[in-house]
Amino acid sequence: FAVQQYKVLSNNVAADVMPVTFNEKENKVETSNTKWWCSGFFPGTLLYIYEYTKDAEIKAEAEKRLAILEKEKHYTGNHDLGFMMYCSFGNAYRLFGKPEDKATIDTAAASLSTRYRPSIKAIQSWDSSKNFKCPVIIDNMMNLELLSWASDNGADPKFKEIAITHANTTIKNHFRPDYSSYHVLDYDLTTGEVLRKVTWQGAADSSAWSRGQGWGLYGYTMMYRFTKDKNYLLQAKNIAKFILNNPNLPADKIPYWDFDAPNIPNALRDASAGALIASALLELGQYSNKKEKKEYVAVAETIIQSLASDKYRAKLGENGGFLLMHSVGALPFKSEVDVPLTYADYYFLEALLRYKKWYL
Repeated sequence: FAVQQYKVLSNNVAADVMPVTFNEKENKVETSNTKWWCSGFFPGTLLYIYEYTKDAEIKAEAEKRLAILEKEKHYTGNHDLGFMMYCSFGNAYRLFGKPEDKATIDTAAASLSTRYRPSIKAIQSWDSSKNFKCPVIIDNMMNLELLSWASDNGADPKFKEIAITHANTTIKNHFRPDYSSYHVLDYDLTTGEVLRKVTWQGAADSSAWSRGQGWGLYGYTMMYRFTKDKNYLLQAKNIAKFILNNPNLPADKIPYWDFDAPNIPNALRDASAGALIASALLELGQYSNKKEKKEYVAVAETIIQSLASDKYRAKLGENGGFLLMHSVGALPFKSEVDVPLTYADYYFLEALLRYKKWYL
């Protein structure tokens, strides 16, 4: 289904841009330049489809999209290089082993490392603005994969040291006693102290924005993979506990856009958070005892089945060519609300591949 559907999507997207979402009213795919934080997900998804099917057309499309993205290895405008360059070129190098793709990854890791701020022991996510002095967001955990992988594969060891320091700072400052996470921490760059703990995309400063919880779960599971540091494994398991035991997690395990959304049970769901959590749980199951593994995999199975059902998965040729419907980007800004999103598709296919490789 993904092969056919992504050929539809490819035809809907001009050669020099990347897809973002589908605007149903205008019946068109909305696109972005390659600097947009989601630019790596389309080629990454094409590569996951190719890995499963070996479809030559899909591979050719992935290569075309990688070619327009490659220049962003020098980008230092925010922390999203991991999403942009590792979900794309990381998968390409894993599948094809081209030295030039590895060089791209190494350069991107060096670019990302320029955003490390020693005074706060973390990577600054966004530049300072009227809203924030030095913001660090939970999403940043995902970009540590680029740094860790690059160091482990011959690049500067300091990249991984930065990733570890950032992960430790995030454990210390970003989480509440119940292991839910704040979205944004604003730091004072001079003193290193946390000025505020707030949200940008969640329902409230004190709420648990669902995709943010997924970023944390995935991020610490992945950091355990690279370091075998038991603190990271424990952190991931505690985040999993918060998510899986949450009274507001629906029966089909696709979270509301925020675990504390004001109008539950009528709040919108976020398929992207569900896909991300499923993929993370499948990896966490690899590092867990039998009882925990059984629970994590069972929830991941439920999520995958829910996402593959008519309730969340588009019909062939519809939805602009995206696989999943019903994701939420930033509801407080009325941006990307109840629409398909590239990263929802990416983590859905990643979860399916992980399930097939590890559990079937």
